[in-house]
Amino acid sequence: MSGNDASTAFSATGDDAARTTLARQVPHNSAAERELLGALLVNNDVMTQIGDILIAEHFYEPVHQRIFDAVKKFNDRGQIANPITLKQYFDQDAALADIGGAQYLVKLVAGASAIINAGDYARTIYDMALKRSLIAIGEEVVNDAYAPNIDSGAMQQIEQTEQKLFNLSTDGAVSRGFEALSMGVTQAIQRAETAFKSDGGVIGLTTGLKDLDRQLGGLKPSDLLILAGRPSMGKTALSTNIAYNAAKFLHDKQKAEGGNPGSVGFFSLEMSAEQLAGRMIAGAARINSFAMSKGDLSQEEFMHLVQASQEVAQLPFFIDDTPALSISAVRTRARRLKRQHNLQFLVVDYLQLLRGSSAASQANRVQEISEITQGLKAIAKELNIPVMALSQLSRAVEQRDDKHPQLSDLRESGSIEQDADVVMFVFREEYYVGRAEPSMDSPKYAEWQQQMERVHGKAEVILAKQRHGPIGTVELAFSGKHTLFSDLVSDQYIPEQRF
Repeated sequence: MSGNDASTAFSATGDDAARTTLARQVPHNSAAERELLGALLVNNDVMTQIGDILIAEHFYEPVHQRIFDAVKKFNDRGQIANPITLKQYFDQDAALADIGGAQYLVKLVAGASAIINAGDYARTIYDMALKRSLIAIGEEVVNDAYAPNIDSGAMQQIEQTEQKLFNLSTDGAVSRGFEALSMGVTQAIQRAETAFKSDGGVIGLTTGLKDLDRQLGGLKPSDLLILAGRPSMGKTALSTNIAYNAAKFLHDKQKAEGGNPGSVGFFSLEMSAEQLAGRMIAGAARINSFAMSKGDLSQEEFMHLVQASQEVAQLPFFIDDTPALSISAVRTRARRLKRQHNLQFLVVDYLQLLRGSSAASQANRVQEISEITQGLKAIAKELNIPVMALSQLSRAVEQRDDKHPQLSDLRESGSIEQDADVVMFVFREEYYVGRAEPSMDSPKYAEWQQQMERVHGKAEVILAKQRHGPIGTVELAFSGKHTLFSDLVSDQYIPEQRF
């Protein structure tokens, strides 16, 4: 085939594709719309079945949109909507003139079938509306990709598209509305049964720390957990340990039961993925992380490191180290991970490094933090997973003699405390005692040594708020050279509880 022939063939193919595209009809079902409107006009109580499913804009025919809107307004006012009461509102409607004017309402009633089918018609109309929205988003994607916009790169356009798809699947989703108490009772009993049959009353995921699991009951779906602390207390180390333990639990469950029990996602806005992975490998191999970073290892330690790295690499653990993410980007990426790898636990390190999605919230830091915490709680509920977000504390802690943190120390916004289901503080007294070391010839040196012996290698996790359980303090062991938290006490130990 010559060049001209090939060009002609290509052109013909393109024309055929264009004609095929033009011949397509926008997804809609006018018959279902007519049947549903007829059922509504026969019995306004049908609105109680479909009011949480449809809005006027879901109808394809503009006149059907106006009729549905009118029926809904009458219904909201407690008035009957039928061809007689609506007649005066549609007598002058130009759009109805070609199809019989207000008599069209009578035709809808005459053609209405069984009211029992109203729910099926509503879901059909809703599905068609979603498909039309998908087409509109697709057209926007194509147009934006063709447009030469210096301020919007490909990755930004992908994020914007994911956000639109996310909004379509959530904001446009069918509302659950009221449900019978009996359904809630059944779910509560099922959760209690799960806890009863589990080891130590853990529901959902384990933290891998027995005493912390006892106090929390495990990492529960839809909960937002805040892990806060001053710098060098070990926030990232503790969250990494918990995430690693959760991923190992899911991996072991997959090996034992098969299927896809899920994965762990970690947004590391402060550390790179390489640094975070290095910490996890060092902890798993029980090797000094600083020595590992310098390559100061014996042959035996290096072999342990290789073995640990192979084990860690198999875990369903995913890291996103993109800096300065917006809360909307976190939401879309978490949703993608849920779809692709069945996300079961999400960690954000840390929330003060996130950005708000709107310019208005970014102009006010308190509003921005409020938007971020509300967004994180929304992710937990929508994806039905526990979300753990790390948070900084204010410097007010350093001004007190007692350095134990309090809820009032949460930095920048009271919404952190308000939106969280659990607020935990990690505290290591060893950090402060170690920096108060007197000279060896000081009379206080012996007293300081006793203090160091008491606090060395120990850490506290203070549960300052727990929406569904008691508050209290859990003691853990901490190895600084391994950046590793572990159980400090025996299985018989019950943490002190404060109510």
